[in-house]
Amino acid sequence: MDLFLMQHGTALSKEMDPDQPLSPVGRETVQRSARAMARLGIRPDVLIASEKTRSQQTAEILATALSFPKRHIRTEAAVKATVPPTQTLELLAAFAQARSILVAGHLPNLAEVAALLTGGVRGGLAFVNAGLTRLEVETFLPPKAVLLWHLPPQLLKQVGGE
Repeated sequence: MDLFLMQHGTALSKEMDPDQPLSPVGRETVQRSARAMARLGIRPDVLIASEKTRSQQTAEILATALSFPKRHIRTEAAVKATVPPTQTLELLAAFAQARSILVAGHLPNLAEVAALLTGGVRGGLAFVNAGLTRLEVETFLPPKAVLLWHLPPQLLKQVGGE
């Protein structure tokens, strides 16, 4: 199964907006990454976001570009920033029959999930806003996966033909 991990796009500061929605630059970057994902043929069976505004907005942009029904975006607390990665893997294991899962999440959770799945060092992958990581998951419990690629938005932009 393919697991795609994306840190939400760049958000406004809490001082600018307490809900921290995507900034204009964050929205544009996610849109570019989403277009690249569509060109790569990524079609998730499951799309998961946290209840945070920036995560929800990121997931909605991805859903539009990937022809995924927005009403099927799953809102899950288990992909929030400080949730232990084992709790996130328990959630993901519930979707083990899917061909692919896409998570629009937060740091440090995403990096910890990737490290746990690959047996890597915590913080070993430098996640950036609107970048995309692809893991081939053998099992979530016990965690076992292979890192296939880890692309920052600048490279995704090139894939998107921009």
